[in-house]
Amino acid sequence: MRLIKELSIFSYVKYFSDIRISFSLTLDNKKLKTNKYEQPGNMNNVAEYININTHPIDSADFRTYCKQVLDENGVLKIDKFLTDEALDSVRREGESHAHLAYYTRAEHNVYLQPPDAEYDLSHARNRVVNSSKGCITTDQIPESSVLKNLYHSSAFKDFLCAVLDEDALYEYADNLSSVNLHYATAGQELGWHFDNSSFAITLLIQKPVGGGVFEYLGNVRDADAGEMNFEMVDKILNDEVQVNELAIDIGDLVLFRGRNALHRVTPTIGETTRMLVVLAYNTEPGVSLSESARQTFYGRLD
Repeated sequence: MRLIKELSIFSYVKYFSDIRISFSLTLDNKKLKTNKYEQPGNMNNVAEYININTHPIDSADFRTYCKQVLDENGVLKIDKFLTDEALDSVRREGESHAHLAYYTRAEHNVYLQPPDAEYDLSHARNRVVNSSKGCITTDQIPESSVLKNLYHSSAFKDFLCAVLDEDALYEYADNLSSVNLHYATAGQELGWHFDNSSFAITLLIQKPVGGGVFEYLGNVRDADAGEMNFEMVDKILNDEVQVNELAIDIGDLVLFRGRNALHRVTPTIGETTRMLVVLAYNTEPGVSLSESARQTFYGRLD
């Protein structure tokens, strides 16, 4: 039996309600940068998409609490982050654009690196797992979409910077990689792996009938120190240790630090497709996803 670990901000919401603090829903205009997706001085219209009363993303207290949860646990789940209307809009977009998805199936090791000839193929460094999914890219998502308005919102990015402890966040320079919608049909899964990036930001749009469970174990390796912890990786692949399950519902926002945490999504069960949005940012401007990665994940370069 696996350990189920529930990490959310319900405790903050209760605290927030009990002491009846009133937060302004506007930010200082000096903090906002106008772009084609937003209007200044009104929380960039994100109140149309976010349940702002329970998730006051402009509140210093709320940001501090979210950062504390992420720092302590390596994962933050904000329940019902999207409004029902926004969630339904994205789901309908996903259904209408599903025919555009590029589907891939790949075998890879958990380190997402080419095999290392110094080790046997059965060694944890080279053991193969499977991943399969469909994906539509930034340029296939309508300009008027909730997803693009949220992604480009200065208020949302300010919140993310505060929680992730980053000075700034930038969109990808290529036109494919910033906002992706992933599809996992019956039997499709995301195999065990470590992320190359320091953080991931996702929104669950549609749950399958069964499966599609996010499983993880934190602090398995220390990538910066070059400690790969092959022994623990082997145990996880052999299902010899308890791992955490994160119960994610539709509309939930998840911030996850997966560079040193081994994680996967179990195979989808049933006819309902799992739909998940990935909001990808860089900490430096002008960065594109590599051509090899674009060709692998999207089947094209632009």
